Amino acid sequence: MSGRAQSRPNAMQKTFDLNNIVRVSVLKLQPYSSARDEYVSDGSEMIFLDANENPFDNGVNRYPDPYQRSLKSLLAEQKGVSENQILLGNGSDEVLDLIYRAFCEPNQDNIITLPPTYGMYKVLSGINAVENREVLLTIDFEPYVEEILKVADANSKLLFICSPNNPTGNAFKKEKIEQLLNSFNGLVVIDEAYIDFSKDESWLSQLKNYQNLIVTQTLSKAYGLAGIRLGICYASEEIIGVLNKIKPPYNVNQLTQKRALERVMNQDLVNQEVQQILNERDELIKALNGLEFIEEIYPTDANFVLAKVDDANKRYQQLLDKQVVVRNRSTQPLCGNTLRFTVGTPDENKKLIAILKALN
Repeated sequence: MSGRAQSRPNAMQKTFDLNNIVRVSVLKLQPYSSARDEYVSDGSEMIFLDANENPFDNGVNRYPDPYQRSLKSLLAEQKGVSENQILLGNGSDEVLDLIYRAFCEPNQDNIITLPPTYGMYKVLSGINAVENREVLLTIDFEPYVEEILKVADANSKLLFICSPNNPTGNAFKKEKIEQLLNSFNGLVVIDEAYIDFSKDESWLSQLKNYQNLIVTQTLSKAYGLAGIRLGICYASEEIIGVLNKIKPPYNVNQLTQKRALERVMNQDLVNQEVQQILNERDELIKALNGLEFIEEIYPTDANFVLAKVDDANKRYQQLLDKQVVVRNRSTQPLCGNTLRFTVGTPDENKKLIAILKALN
């Protein structure tokens, strides 16, 4: 779901000065320079005696490329951005944590989140001693733009928008996100973990139009690489430059880089798997629509379906007794009596549907 960024600046957006957002201590920071920062291999046969490594080759005895250049080069080509607009992290959670640490002053600044949403935003605000101002989504799971802008102040540094949203599944309306990009004075972080399953275009196509835009993606969902922990951050070169100052020097290991590169190169297979998941999602929704205990099925642009049931605790336990694990999201705001069904393989889907139809 990528697109080449447009070069025309957005005339509606307020003047944005990144220096007003970055923490003073980070601005002054002199980043750590590793051995592989000082000498970048060009592929020539060299004797490396600069990094105090074990010299005996076992495939992983050398430090990995601290800037993951091969993988970034491929991603840049596929997504239509420059390599200097990409930061890779040990999962999206490290990327998000770096954003907090770069731009939020502990015990002073605040961030805004839109529950129900991804829970790590709130956890990271607590870890980093940053106030989390929550603005509930509307009844139809859309951002409440007026209220968001109302609670924001001069210390509101980050606004987190998960679209398609977890746990609701829907992609937010473009015009609402545009309003926030044009009016919010801090950085707008759009979390696109599920964008590959959506009919909507990625916000990557708008990076050059909005200097306050950060887009995060992952290889955990559509690419099927949750086990290697690889998160991706796309933003202006200036924002990425700030994040590079504070990231650990070797935050993405060699095995992760190698496996990610192999998978990203095999885009045709990824696309086939995504299409199969979308087909199975349609079959699951069709089956859920025919069940009496299903009260509502919410629109989804993700690889899961959120459904309101008559008694979530009861249905969750019934499925568990049949060796099927789904997610009970009833504790989340606006999500009373809901279950979240991740789309499985065709065989898993068939078994789930059969079990659901047999429940009393």
